[in-house]
Amino acid sequence: MKNIVLQLKKLLVLIFLFGCSSAIQTAGQKVKPAKSDYYVAAYIWPSCHDDPMGRDKLWPEGTGEWEVIKKGNPRFDGHYQPRQPLWGYELDNNPKVVEKWIDVATDHGVNVFVYDWYWYNEGPFLESALNDGFLKAANREKMQFYIMWANHDVKYNYWNYHRYKDNTDILWNAKVDWKNYKIIVDRVINQYFKQPNYFKINGEPVFSIFSVNKLVESFGNSTAEARKALDYFREEVKKAGFPGLHIQWNQGGGSVMSAAEAGRFSNSVKEMGFNSVAMYNMGGMEEDYIRYGTNSIRIREQMDSTLSVPVFPCASIGWDDTPRFPAKGIHDVVHYNNTPQSFAALLARAKKYADSHPEQPKLITINAWNEWVEGSYLLPDMLNGFGYLEAVKEVIIDGKYDKYNKVKK
Repeated sequence: MKNIVLQLKKLLVLIFLFGCSSAIQTAGQKVKPAKSDYYVAAYIWPSCHDDPMGRDKLWPEGTGEWEVIKKGNPRFDGHYQPRQPLWGYELDNNPKVVEKWIDVATDHGVNVFVYDWYWYNEGPFLESALNDGFLKAANREKMQFYIMWANHDVKYNYWNYHRYKDNTDILWNAKVDWKNYKIIVDRVINQYFKQPNYFKINGEPVFSIFSVNKLVESFGNSTAEARKALDYFREEVKKAGFPGLHIQWNQGGGSVMSAAEAGRFSNSVKEMGFNSVAMYNMGGMEEDYIRYGTNSIRIREQMDSTLSVPVFPCASIGWDDTPRFPAKGIHDVVHYNNTPQSFAALLARAKKYADSHPEQPKLITINAWNEWVEGSYLLPDMLNGFGYLEAVKEVIIDGKYDKYNKVKK
């Protein structure tokens, strides 16, 4: 037993030293970003900093959701909790931290960050990660970014059960009125779209919307009125000098739909004039990562056959949100075959899908860059080191799996 413990300690030391040497290298010198024909976009959950609303209502310690992440506890044998970031509990609104992120991301093939963006109580929430972290990073020109408006309601106990226990009342309602919607449109255009490294498709800024149902609710539960709101946004973008606006429906996961559900989904995409569909996580969650990935491919194939707009593939790293929910256990966690190698194989399938659709940009999303609280992150940790980042590099830059995933002409 002592020998096993000693070997584990040696392994952790090696991982730590490797991570530290990489951090020193990327933080201390310019790293030339790896080039590829793919846009690999990792989602950023910007919760780990001291936000005024967050401190007041959710995380009083002043470190954002690190407060909850540190309280993660194992629910079964072999359950990796609490998650241990290799670089420590760094704040995501620190530009020096984000500079390190950008260097290591671009060096491994990730070249776009998708920032979750919130608007509650007639004002922004968690915006400092983007404004003070990313946009003040000295090397920000190496990385493109775009916004996903995460317009979903928040219950009191969703982001801090330890503080609110069983209180499932709504803390923040994501519904907006026309007055706030126009403020949002103006803010996004002038504060973000005009940044030189904002991600565009055919010159059009990409704006992703997480909860289309909430958008529709905001405008009288009418898809026609929601379409008017999106058309207003498009016109304002054109007035700002852009050729148009690329509005992305973010499906957020899900499962294989019935024929009727798929038909309604397709009609809604058409009626509201969305330009593409992406996913926040790949959907079809199972305890076994291989089954999880297989389900996600079926979901993507169904959307591809149903929709007349581009569907952009997503590869998720895993799922474990037990730090947020004390009642969850083994059946709520992706734990079998949940390895960088399994992720690499699935990412290779997403790459093959992108190659088989030459009519659309080769955009692949990854859940996520830093979703520590949901067990889905590319950033190095004490279990896998740089394993997931190396997996992206192997697939996207090195083409390791290409010979197995060639697209038939």
